[in-house]
Amino acid sequence: VFNEITPNAIRESVANPRALDFDKVNAQKARRVLDRLVGYNLSPLLWSKVKNGLSAGRVQSVALHLICEREKEVEEFIPEEYWTLSAHCEKGRKAFDTQLVLYKGTKPELRSKSDVQQISDTLEGKTFKVSDIKKTEKVIKPKAPFTTSKMQQSAANRLGFTSRKTMQIAQQLYEGINIGSSRIGLITYMRTDSTRIAQVALEQVRDYIKKNHPEALPEQAVLYSVSQNAQDAHEAIRPTFVEYSPESVKQYLTSDQYKLYGIIWEQFVSSQMTPMKSQSQAVDITVGDAVFRANDAKVLESGFYRVLKLLAPKDKKKALPALEVGEELVCTGFTPEQHFTSGPARFTDASIVKILEEQGIGRPSTYAPIISVLLDRYYVVRKNKQLVPTQLGRIINDMLSKSFPEILDVNFTAEMEKKLDRVEENKEPWVGMLRDFFLPFKAKVTQVMGSLESIKGVLDEATEFKCEKCGKPLVKKLGRFGFFLACTGFPECKNTKPVPLGNCPKDGCTGKIIARRRAGGRGREFYGCTRYPECDFFTQYKPIDQKCPKCGQSLVEKEDKKRGSYKACINPECTYLHIDEEALRRTQSEEVTEDNA
Repeated sequence: VFNEITPNAIRESVANPRALDFDKVNAQKARRVLDRLVGYNLSPLLWSKVKNGLSAGRVQSVALHLICEREKEVEEFIPEEYWTLSAHCEKGRKAFDTQLVLYKGTKPELRSKSDVQQISDTLEGKTFKVSDIKKTEKVIKPKAPFTTSKMQQSAANRLGFTSRKTMQIAQQLYEGINIGSSRIGLITYMRTDSTRIAQVALEQVRDYIKKNHPEALPEQAVLYSVSQNAQDAHEAIRPTFVEYSPESVKQYLTSDQYKLYGIIWEQFVSSQMTPMKSQSQAVDITVGDAVFRANDAKVLESGFYRVLKLLAPKDKKKALPALEVGEELVCTGFTPEQHFTSGPARFTDASIVKILEEQGIGRPSTYAPIISVLLDRYYVVRKNKQLVPTQLGRIINDMLSKSFPEILDVNFTAEMEKKLDRVEENKEPWVGMLRDFFLPFKAKVTQVMGSLESIKGVLDEATEFKCEKCGKPLVKKLGRFGFFLACTGFPECKNTKPVPLGNCPKDGCTGKIIARRRAGGRGREFYGCTRYPECDFFTQYKPIDQKCPKCGQSLVEKEDKKRGSYKACINPECTYLHIDEEALRRTQSEEVTEDNA
């Protein structure tokens, strides 16, 4: 058995063969048979009652259920308006901003602009005085080297990689890269749930840190506890040769290989370095009945952050001027700002993998395939890196939730994983475990097959549109890649069209907006008018069913790195845009949290 494809590891494994562990063999057989018992029985049920080509699975359906339930929470959330008030202060030539944190001794609840205006009016012309300064030291410890799930989460948050892409690139790094005249596996095996590190690797990384960052070398090697549910079959994901820094092998790697190898190498090296120490400062400034607060922070000891280039703080704050309690400051003005609360965030590749791991559902080798199956079956789509259930996905989830609630129950699925672990530990016979599950499950499938009404064809939805070829009505049908319009004259008439997304915003046009592609179906999708070529309207951004509050034209969805996902007016002469700032801050916070997890 070898954990890395390097000459020494392979020679050692050949020289020291191990006997087969039949408990592990039985656990693998039980897992494979269990997955097939669920999939082979539920999938035909979906073919019979919904449409051909669908699938269900023991873990896949639970992941879909989690995504659908989160979507319901998102849709049911009602945003609430709130306001903040900042005061702009100066000391000498140095300006800085402060935020209102207390008013008349309590945290202010500012629900409207008039609430903010009322407070700022009472403070106008009053003296700003420093009333308190608190300095707090913070110690951030390095995190363990990557498991599969942590690697997927970090690659998603920091590199924008999907789980599938991450595993494909990791496989390439593991199998070997041509470096000079040799082909070398750069990382250890990439499907693992353990944070354990081989002793020889610990010695090598400590030698590397001693040579390159001696001030960040702890007295002893840092050991990380292995999760209670971990199988611990393979050690953590790490570079096979720590002296091969990302920069030293960059010329031999593709851009994506370099990026992924970089975060694996950094995570491993940083895991054996000293903590990062910082000092945060909170300065309270009192004026009348109000208290404003300014914050800053500085690094005291870089520690493991010395090698984490991708983990530079995302909210670098300007240092405050030197201040003393009792000191008076100049206020140059107030700024009220409107905000809206945001609901729960949709799942991303990173967050769905995280919750599956936390709930004990699936194994490192299954996380990426689970997401891929949901996308391939069109149960979910990626929208601005978020996983959004389709109408088909909702239908499947609703049907399974009503007929097989135990299969979608997170606790039930996690308990099955524990039973599989017991099989591996030779504490439970695998055949008996499967029998206890399958007999009642099969009876339930038979009962549902006989009682559940088919919804084939029921999914077809009448529309206002007529077929331009034969004049018969068009219906909205659910196909392999989502909804489309089809002629009711099929099979005599095989006309199909995309589903309109709304009215054309061009003045005087009666057409509808539909998704289009260039001739031949190639290139990026864009949105144009059904009356083309009479109407030449088009946009690369997807229109949404909302009007601009400024000019009354349609809004579109846009996304960029600075603002995240936001809404903007389709009218190029209109400057309106709406940024969900709280959601943006939360996403950035989640990225920092994942980076340090």
